[in-house]
Amino acid sequence: MKIFFSAGEPSGDLHGANLIRQLRARRPDIECVGYGGPLMAEAGCELHADLTVLAVMLILRALLHLPEFLALASRADRYFRHHRPDAVVLIDYPGFNWWIARRAKAHGIPVFYFAPPQIWAWAQHRVKKMRRLVDHVLCGLSFEADWFRAHGCNATLVGHPFFDEVRRQQLDRSFLNEAQARNAGRRLVAILPGSRTQEVLHNLDDFLKAAAIVRARVPDVWFAVAAFKPHHAEIARERIARVGLPVEVHVRRTPELIHLAECCMAVSGSVSLELLFQKKPTVIQYRVGRFGYELQKFVRKSKYITLVNLLAAKDPLGIATGRERAGAPADRVLFPEFLSPKDCSLPVAAQLIRWLLDAEQREGLIAELAKLKARVGHGGATQTAAAYILNTLERRPPIVPRPHFTPGMAVASGGGALPPADAPRAA
Repeated sequence: MKIFFSAGEPSGDLHGANLIRQLRARRPDIECVGYGGPLMAEAGCELHADLTVLAVMLILRALLHLPEFLALASRADRYFRHHRPDAVVLIDYPGFNWWIARRAKAHGIPVFYFAPPQIWAWAQHRVKKMRRLVDHVLCGLSFEADWFRAHGCNATLVGHPFFDEVRRQQLDRSFLNEAQARNAGRRLVAILPGSRTQEVLHNLDDFLKAAAIVRARVPDVWFAVAAFKPHHAEIARERIARVGLPVEVHVRRTPELIHLAECCMAVSGSVSLELLFQKKPTVIQYRVGRFGYELQKFVRKSKYITLVNLLAAKDPLGIATGRERAGAPADRVLFPEFLSPKDCSLPVAAQLIRWLLDAEQREGLIAELAKLKARVGHGGATQTAAAYILNTLERRPPIVPRPHFTPGMAVASGGGALPPADAPRAA
């Protein structure tokens, strides 16, 4: 059995790697190929290209890489034609993955979408593509699965794969001990500026301003930036040197820093689920340009931008009020969030200061996070998804390769297939 994967985001690379491990555990002979990242390669996927180096946001940035995307889509099409995998598994990364789905469907190859894009939040019209191009949508959120089914998609709830990852994490105890000894008597405020370079560039300065405000009010704190990769660490150190604030920078230490933190400030993304799992009070910020901010007022269909707040909401796909869009008060959401084209360092800092100075408020929020974690933070998504994919493929009749005739059929002069001689004739 051969499965073609396509994952472009760092988080997709992570989820793809975990899914590949589960598939190979059930079917050691399975062959995994396609587009992904280093984690998928490490898990046993034969990479045709590292798609994570093209993890881009915004239309303009995507257009700049359009020739590369077109070349990769054509390469996948040739592979489907000549090697015909049993299935294609897409992981997030909308835009490019629609092209892969379209080519797979043209060759009659079943398409599974694991960790599907959040089109219910930003681009609901794309559900038509999902319905037309994807055979199986494997959803991580209960309201997400309900929404896809209501819109005619074959959707199944498997759970969010990020919880599988946080459950299997092994913290570096020596790092934890050294950090605690170095900062004895002080409390950590962790800064999580995102996994994409543009997220770091857009949000880190505001986080550092907020850190300076917090430090002026609460002297017994220390700050550390969790950098996703060395390049982000270089950006962080450069920005920190400008403001002259004592802030540590660590690469690939996000789990450890979250574990040590009293509270956090973070960019919106799947890391919010890790923060939920660790029950850490967090302020969410996402700095956008003025045009993007105005545009989202018309295209956004979710009440909040943070997964934790959507999971906690009774009506996650309702229409947000202007106050909620600007950043709802702390008692309205679990993670106060700020989507804005403006500097939000003052309200971000104010919320952090409240948690640091008011133990009762902080502990109350931790109790609420614990309740939500117990409800949604279970593992098993990748195991469930792997079992679903394999069971579906094993029940599926074998694909007849082109040209479409089976052994025993003669080929007509016009290129069509004739039935075998002993086949019953129509009356």
